[in-house]
Amino acid sequence: MARGKPAEMTLTTALQPVVTMVLDDMRSRLDSDKETTARWKADYDAARKAERVGGSFGDWCEDLLLQAAVGWVLTTVFVRFIEDNELFGPGGTLISGQTLQRRSAARDREQRFYAEHPHLNYLGYLEEVCEQLREVPATSGLVDDHAAIGLYSPSDDAARDLMDFWRQADEDGTAVWGFHDPELDTRFLGDMYENLSSYAQEKYALRQTPVFVEEFILDRTLTPALAERPLEGFKIIDPTCGSGHFLIGAFHRIFDRWTEQEPGLNARERARKAMNAIHGVDINPFAAAITRFRLIVAFMKASQDERLDAGLTEPGFQVLAGDTLLYGLMASGQEEIPLEAGVYSLPTEDQESLNKLLKPRTYDAVVGNPPYIIVKDKALNKEYRNRFKEYCKGKYAMTVPFMVKFFDLAKGAGNQGASGWVGQITSNSFMQREFGQPLIERFFGKIDLREVIDSSGAYIPGHGTPTVIIVGRNDTPSRRKVNGVLGIQGEPGVPADPARGKVWSSIVDHIDETGYENSYISVSELDRKFISSHPWSLSGGAAPNVLSTLESHAASELDKTATSLGITAFTLTDDHFLSSNRIAQRRFNSNSRPMVIGEELRDWSHSETTYSAFPYNDDLLPLDISENPILLRSFWPNRVILANAKMFGGVTKVQSGLKWYEFGRLTRSKLTIPLSIAFAFVATHNHFVLDRGGKVFNRSAPVIKLPEDATEDDHLALLGVLNSSTACFWLKQNSHNKGEGGGARVDAGYSAMGSELWRNTYEFTGTTLKRFPLPAGGVTERGRRLDDLAQELAAWEPAAVFERSTPSVEVADQAHDEYQRIRNLMIAEQEELDWAVYHLYGLTDADYSLPVGEVEGIELGTRAFEITLARRVAAGETTTAWFDRHHSTPVTELPGTWSDSYRNAVQERMELAGVDKKIVLLEQPEYKRRWQTDLWADKVTAALSDWLLTRLEEPGLWRDANGMPRPLSINQLAGLIETSKELADVRQVLSLWSSKRDATTAVMLADLLKDEAVPYLKGLRYKGKGLRKRAEWEATWEAQRREDAGELSADEVPVPPNYTSADMPTGVWRHRGKLDVPKERFISYPGAGSADDPSTVIGWAGWDHLEQGLAIMWLYQERTSEDAPREQLASILSGLQEQLPWIMQWHNELDPHTGLKLGDYLTGQLNNAANTIGVPVEDLDTYIPTTGRGRKGRTQS
Repeated sequence: MARGKPAEMTLTTALQPVVTMVLDDMRSRLDSDKETTARWKADYDAARKAERVGGSFGDWCEDLLLQAAVGWVLTTVFVRFIEDNELFGPGGTLISGQTLQRRSAARDREQRFYAEHPHLNYLGYLEEVCEQLREVPATSGLVDDHAAIGLYSPSDDAARDLMDFWRQADEDGTAVWGFHDPELDTRFLGDMYENLSSYAQEKYALRQTPVFVEEFILDRTLTPALAERPLEGFKIIDPTCGSGHFLIGAFHRIFDRWTEQEPGLNARERARKAMNAIHGVDINPFAAAITRFRLIVAFMKASQDERLDAGLTEPGFQVLAGDTLLYGLMASGQEEIPLEAGVYSLPTEDQESLNKLLKPRTYDAVVGNPPYIIVKDKALNKEYRNRFKEYCKGKYAMTVPFMVKFFDLAKGAGNQGASGWVGQITSNSFMQREFGQPLIERFFGKIDLREVIDSSGAYIPGHGTPTVIIVGRNDTPSRRKVNGVLGIQGEPGVPADPARGKVWSSIVDHIDETGYENSYISVSELDRKFISSHPWSLSGGAAPNVLSTLESHAASELDKTATSLGITAFTLTDDHFLSSNRIAQRRFNSNSRPMVIGEELRDWSHSETTYSAFPYNDDLLPLDISENPILLRSFWPNRVILANAKMFGGVTKVQSGLKWYEFGRLTRSKLTIPLSIAFAFVATHNHFVLDRGGKVFNRSAPVIKLPEDATEDDHLALLGVLNSSTACFWLKQNSHNKGEGGGARVDAGYSAMGSELWRNTYEFTGTTLKRFPLPAGGVTERGRRLDDLAQELAAWEPAAVFERSTPSVEVADQAHDEYQRIRNLMIAEQEELDWAVYHLYGLTDADYSLPVGEVEGIELGTRAFEITLARRVAAGETTTAWFDRHHSTPVTELPGTWSDSYRNAVQERMELAGVDKKIVLLEQPEYKRRWQTDLWADKVTAALSDWLLTRLEEPGLWRDANGMPRPLSINQLAGLIETSKELADVRQVLSLWSSKRDATTAVMLADLLKDEAVPYLKGLRYKGKGLRKRAEWEATWEAQRREDAGELSADEVPVPPNYTSADMPTGVWRHRGKLDVPKERFISYPGAGSADDPSTVIGWAGWDHLEQGLAIMWLYQERTSEDAPREQLASILSGLQEQLPWIMQWHNELDPHTGLKLGDYLTGQLNNAANTIGVPVEDLDTYIPTTGRGRKGRTQS
């Protein structure tokens, strides 16, 4: 294994900045490498035409450069491993060595090379090192014509730095990074594969498969496959091989079988025969390279050789870099689908070899862990959809095409003997999300599915996405039943050894025991009707009985009552359309509406914080944006993004007949009837809210519409049932579990939740709700009571209170008392609702609820199920974060403050919940309302901050006596607040908001505004790649201007790339997002202040481009009058230069007050000022201040 000097640093961690160094080096060289850029542009255009790529040319270049950079670094890793383990012999030292002697030998070899090749430098020697790999048959495949190192080369300096990295030594002369290992263990390369590049990790969804999972899947597939067919000619493939764990494991098993079958063969021949069975593909070239190297080392060890150059030929395995989903003809079930054979091949792909390797019905076993992500590249997403059109529906995850591809690759029945075995661990999202319906109902009915294993409760390190293991054969169904392992409870904590976790052990030890059940799983036979019916629910224990009871007591399904369920509107580009009310009013004037998003729907109420641009008239028809200058100026910068936003089916918004500035969908019929029930699409629990009109609903907040003549009572009756714990249970059984945090991969793994299932996020869809079983009775009055209380509660939120009254301690205290009183009543009424609904569905024989409005308020933490949970914690039976997470105190006894009647009612419920399995299941935290909210103090602070910022945004503060825009330093603004009677309330509320005692106004203002202003210079708004992306956006805007002038067609305007959080400082990203939309309240002018005032200069973000330009010119004149240094003046002028294209576009008409075209005027002012300070205009943007204080600054080039 790789050994590093700093114990806390892994080799992978140490190599990350090395990759960045090589990448930066290549990127800087590519900028001036016209020949390569032109060739890559031609390749990009061809790939785009072939719909192999949908991103920008910049993204294309970045991907190639990253692959090249990683390729060079990985190649040196391979060489260093070979050196330290003397796999090329004692003299095979090329770059470095563990000892000073071996490092000296490497340097001597390098110097001899230079002497023999005086025209070459460091890169030449590094290429010579690679040539040594090429000359050895066993390693030649690492540096063949399709290797990533052939994409682009580092400079001599970068090559030197790369080799110097490996030559670092301890004080005792030992190499910092060494690889000597008698066992020749290469698993460390798996960690490198996963973490070497965060960009690649995100793009390719890089995650290793733990050994215990790999071994289990091989046990269920490779083992039976080997048992029923000849060993000669046996083939196995991992179509998504990653760093090769499955293939390494398969090789060892097949080698052992050859040893048993042909003990007389020498070890090398047995190893070669075993390697002939091994095949793999990965879309990531450096993953394929790592797998090849690991297999090479495994081959050498199995051959009982000590050197790779000791007569070893190529091992015989086939591992290629390529897109598994694009190569090879594809079959669906038993019928081949003829597709076009031609695929545009990337430089790292060998088209002919890939087509042969991925020929359908070829393999005896197909295993793997395919990616779970949704393909972001629109062209590639469309191509996959076309190739797997029978199964790829809606926003499909890659789970679907890979499921089909895995079975396609396996031998079919009667095709060269027995059918092939298939096993994979994959995301379970297809089980309940809509896109999985074709896979389950059309595909699984055609194949011989053998085992469906709910692995979502098992602790699998690094896998935060809930998973399922599928095992089957590429054959027609051979049995009426399928073996199913159903989940009951997740892993109760983090096991010391994940392979021996309680859930995983239960699966491994009992999978073949039909009828087995413990606390974690149950094993049962699933009939084919279930297997071919979407959605799947793989819950065991009492869950099936509860579901059966709900279905048997249903009077109808929701689909029979509602006229529509689902999405009302989606923008396709939320980052452009959505903002706070304040920003929406500024950007869109009156053309905005409240936009309900799912995150704002909680506990019967909608917290109205998000607004959307609304380019429609009162009849909900699109406006003519050319007649609305305010909307046009806000929309125009994102025009090409908005116009090219993809609709369902892959067509753009404009291609579908919509105007470029419209929503992707606005269902007018759903907005003409005021009453709606909206619900959170993604949440841990069910949240349904009655809306009475005037809003638009985002895709994250689908709506239920009842018939036009439905009354408010009809809505309230339905609302009560849907907000019950029973409904929560039904929804979770029939909806996709995204895991904790909404499906993000976490180190602990989804399974670490265990009994904390209430943390898991679910996706609740309109399609699922259509099947919701409605009881015969209703809970109208309970729904009305909770809806009324929710409206009262909203009126006492600090933000609402401070809109009515100037903030003060007294106002906040009164609000807190009322808020707590109402919330406690809601908690109590919700409990009564839950128990009333149990009876409606026949889950209890009697109605255990109390009359509406007759319960007293109760504290969070004192509900019946919470008392039971607290008792279990006190007894040491379980642990939970429930109480801490919800800011409540666990109690083990019924509160003495309760009335006798209420105590008796709760006690009776607790007794029933202790013996009735159905009620035991439903009275669990995962189905009970959480009442989760921010701490009151945090709400007050946020409301005070918003109140202050809104007051500071008053336009008059930011204009001089002549109405001209005027930036202010923090000290100047503080002076105004301290001396103006109109701003006395601001001083008072500042003191209430600040946590600093006796702080000055200036100090409090600096604290308030530090994260609310975005720098005026692009050199301070972007970092690294962000500046390059900004250049692509500027090219797009220039192309749009040419389009407006009739010089270009819309198709000729390039689509710029989205930004990521890595492209901007954190504060800028928080305001701007991936489309760089200005949603900040203020502008900061770092480095533009007076030498006598060190405080930050800020301006109002409500200024238009002309006003921003005039404000910058004012700053320039002020600093000029102070004889500011050239660097400071140049950076200020750079800000004006950045605004000028927009001023020329929007504000260059003749100004009636000045008689000037102000765009032309400011252009002249800029040219004159630049000439005065002796800086060419084209060089202004290289002057970036390094500090926001005084005149300090420096020139960056």
